[in-house]
Amino acid sequence: MIDFSSLTPRVALSPLDGRYARQTAPLLNSLSTAALNRERLFVETEWMIFLADGQDGTPIVPGLAPLTQEEKDYLRRIVENFGAEGIAEHAAIEKVTHHDVKAVEYYIDRRLDDAQDRLSHPTALTGLKPLVHLFCTSEDINNLSWALCVRHAMTDVWLPRFDRLLDLLLADADAWRDLPLLAMTHGQPATPTTLGKEMAVVVYRLSRQRKKLGQTEYLGKFNGATGTFGAHTVALPQADWPRISRSFVEGRLGLTWNPLTTQIESHDWIAELFGTLSHTGRILHDLCVDMWMYISRGVFHQIPVKGATGSSTMPHKVNPINFENAEANFEISCSFLDTLAATLVESRWQRDLTDSTTLRNMGSALGYSLLALSSLTTGMERVRPDTAAMAAELDDNWEVLGEPIQTMMRVAGLEGRPGMDRPYERVKELMRGRKIGKKDVEDFVASLGLDAADEERLGRLTPSTYTGLAPRLVDFADEAVRKARS
Repeated sequence: MIDFSSLTPRVALSPLDGRYARQTAPLLNSLSTAALNRERLFVETEWMIFLADGQDGTPIVPGLAPLTQEEKDYLRRIVENFGAEGIAEHAAIEKVTHHDVKAVEYYIDRRLDDAQDRLSHPTALTGLKPLVHLFCTSEDINNLSWALCVRHAMTDVWLPRFDRLLDLLLADADAWRDLPLLAMTHGQPATPTTLGKEMAVVVYRLSRQRKKLGQTEYLGKFNGATGTFGAHTVALPQADWPRISRSFVEGRLGLTWNPLTTQIESHDWIAELFGTLSHTGRILHDLCVDMWMYISRGVFHQIPVKGATGSSTMPHKVNPINFENAEANFEISCSFLDTLAATLVESRWQRDLTDSTTLRNMGSALGYSLLALSSLTTGMERVRPDTAAMAAELDDNWEVLGEPIQTMMRVAGLEGRPGMDRPYERVKELMRGRKIGKKDVEDFVASLGLDAADEERLGRLTPSTYTGLAPRLVDFADEAVRKARS
């Protein structure tokens, strides 16, 4: 029997890197191990440039000459050129160091050794090995790199995919705002609504989470081994290290500076972000379940994919597979996100390594979420309302007019009209547990003795027209989305 672990190309263990690799591939540039190491290189080299540039043109380290533009460009190309060969070289170094950040440091050292040959003239870079990782602990590099990774993943990949789905749902809400739908409460026929209004409810819920996601603070710390700037103040006591740290984290990296930490950044911002992502996923999970049941009920029909098979034995089937796939992957992603949010905010005293291995699973958490978003979007694009089935369902449930009839009787009674006693009970006797039709309703209304205007208004009412302000309410969803993105 062939050993799959020996095959090339490598056989994927996770479906994210196998069956669903195409859908999750965009996250490789932000949440893979290679992406993390690239960000580590970025933070290390930008810190070197920052130490040489200083905050006012004066190098932070005395005796350090400012780098030329050519030398800065050379350092930045270390990051830009980090590809397959660089990934393999870093991995080889790490096999010796057993420390990924130290491997990054040595990787940069090698580029400094090559600088003179690459630039074809003498350069100060060849003597700058002591500058690499100066005033840093591994967590200074890691926390900033992870923050950059997550920010890239959210702004470049996840949010655009989410916004595409949100726009699709909003367009559906607007298109279907006037399309009457028999509502179901407790799985039983209830006051009609419109299909657009029900979509608008989902959009409004999602817009609140979108606003929170757009306001995410990506925090970073840069303060040494236990967050005290200890070595910094011994080596350069005259420097304003909190000011330097803040300037680098915020000015150079565009992150939010955290001034008070242990050795690690506390990860509260990640927990908050993932809590919101999980909540968002559960809202979308709810939509998946509703759509599955709407399809089963006949409210929607699905557009078949040419050549696709719904069943190995039943050729007629068009399964709601996209909604089922999305439902399952939202469950997995939410479990990941909830676990990460709960685990990352705890640390033994100043440092332990539980967060290190936990953080490496952020790609899986967002990967399953991205996969679910993709499946749900595809599912929504391939459904159309079955207006004939919806109309027939409404016409088969005239008992839903019991609510407006007994409500109008109550109002008429309060206005002093006789014969309006026990309105709820009388309608209940007529309708509860019985199948009634249009004539039953018309005869009952005619027997009440309402004034002509009220009787005419009730006489015009049908299950399809009894939708209240549902079409107008859709506008609030559009307003909410605009505010969420502002």
